Amino acid sequence: MDHPKLFFLRRPLPLLLLFTALFTFLIQSGELGTSDTTHRLQVAHALWTGEPQVAAAEYPEFGLHGRGGQVYAWYGIGQSLLLLPMDLVGSAASHLPAWRDYVASQADPAIRSILVSCATNIFVNVMTARVAYWFLGLLGFSVLEAAAGSIALLCATTHLHYAQNMTENNYILLLTLAGFALQFRWWQSGDKRVLGWGAAALGLNLLTRLTTILDLCAAAWFLVLLEVWARRGDQQAHASGRVSAGRRPRELARVYLRTVLPIYAVFALLDRLYQYVRFGSWTSTYVALFGQEQRRLDSSLPASFPFDGHWLQGGLGSGLLGPLFAPEKSVFLFDPLLLLALVLLPVLWQRLDAAWKACALATLSLLVVYIVFYARYRWWAGDFAWGDRYVASAVEFATLLAVPLLVRFWSSLGRGVRALGAVLVAGSVVVQCASLMFWVPLEIYQMEQFGHPTFVIALRIRNIAAQALGLQAAWGLRTPAMFEDPWDAAHITTWNFLPSLLGHVGVAPMWAVHVLDGVWAAVAAATVAVAVRLLRVLRAQRPDAAGA
Repeated sequence: MDHPKLFFLRRPLPLLLLFTALFTFLIQSGELGTSDTTHRLQVAHALWTGEPQVAAAEYPEFGLHGRGGQVYAWYGIGQSLLLLPMDLVGSAASHLPAWRDYVASQADPAIRSILVSCATNIFVNVMTARVAYWFLGLLGFSVLEAAAGSIALLCATTHLHYAQNMTENNYILLLTLAGFALQFRWWQSGDKRVLGWGAAALGLNLLTRLTTILDLCAAAWFLVLLEVWARRGDQQAHASGRVSAGRRPRELARVYLRTVLPIYAVFALLDRLYQYVRFGSWTSTYVALFGQEQRRLDSSLPASFPFDGHWLQGGLGSGLLGPLFAPEKSVFLFDPLLLLALVLLPVLWQRLDAAWKACALATLSLLVVYIVFYARYRWWAGDFAWGDRYVASAVEFATLLAVPLLVRFWSSLGRGVRALGAVLVAGSVVVQCASLMFWVPLEIYQMEQFGHPTFVIALRIRNIAAQALGLQAAWGLRTPAMFEDPWDAAHITTWNFLPSLLGHVGVAPMWAVHVLDGVWAAVAAATVAVAVRLLRVLRAQRPDAAGA
């Protein structure tokens, strides 16, 4: 590994990115993971084929009537644009003679979905690792701390689950991270080009989910907090590398607004243009149109639908308490690193750099605002999802500093805090790995018989043990709802990894399944080897900032 041509194997960042690409490949199922992403892929396909965005048979379960009476997908176009390049590649690859018979069988996972999901998830995960590592370095963390924080984000939060089941969450987090990092870099350097790129990253999020306007506001709040602490003469403010201390707050605000507002306006206009092309309206949102269409189909729905939920009524199932305490959705159960962050921040507050304080407060504020915003939404947790899908990206971002702070202050923390930190990190990894083992609707179908509340993570652990031991029926885990849909049944009764799924469906030639098994084993071995190498390189690093 010390050959001159393999110099990248002596550097932490290339090793981190290679490790990320390898393990992301390993966890793929070949499926898109959710019906939402399947619909968004169809929109991407429609952009260049002229096919309808929504098949006639899917309405009224999905789709909204728009201009000319045509049925359109209701989502923003952001994730569809992300999927478009690999949709082109996957569609072309589907016509290769090597798997003509498999394609003709129309079996799942389809060749197109395999290529789209694997390539896109790897790309997003690798880019997230790169941006997180850079951002943590800009914040003043060492190479070891930045690498540990990046790995924790990817492997010890729900980000890992969504790297296999590709909703738009991870793409949103990538753009938000990039926006924060680039705008923080502008605050340090005064380079308006960097600020513009940061605004573009955050603006691009608007095309995916319009509620990410909250992320734009959080980035501005982050900079305000930075400036406030700096102006108060925080003794550690200089550690953030700020070189623009001579500028007045009004001048900074003027430069900031003049740079970002036109960029945000361009992306807002693109979102509105897409809305107008589909539905003939510049001012409506798809949620409002969805409510109108559903009330037209079902007159019993209230006028406030779909924002007809309750803040507190319903106890743990309510919109405010559910995200925090519901056994099926609690952010503390599905992302235990959030607990670690909430423990470390008050313990270490007086010792934190100004930038760390600002980042922590801004990201926690973003999480609170998201919870409040979705509290009255009828499906506040994102319906068929692992954890609370609508706040997952904000939760993951709020945990970003937890592991770097634990590593930085490990020797000075009390024994109890260190033990708690180790338990929470280990528990987080276990929870996220468990989330990969089966397709997410498994426990949702089981809860139709088991009832509510159900500790979903405990049920998932039980399902894993039963599958490994062949005791699903004996333990009462085969419920009728699991087998009502044959497609769903095939996907929730086997391990949710591509080699296992192909073998279980039984349409692909067995030689192809065996070859894939061999490739998977080789990649697994390479992942372990790269991880070991990365650990050795990190242990030899000097305590310099990763962004230096």
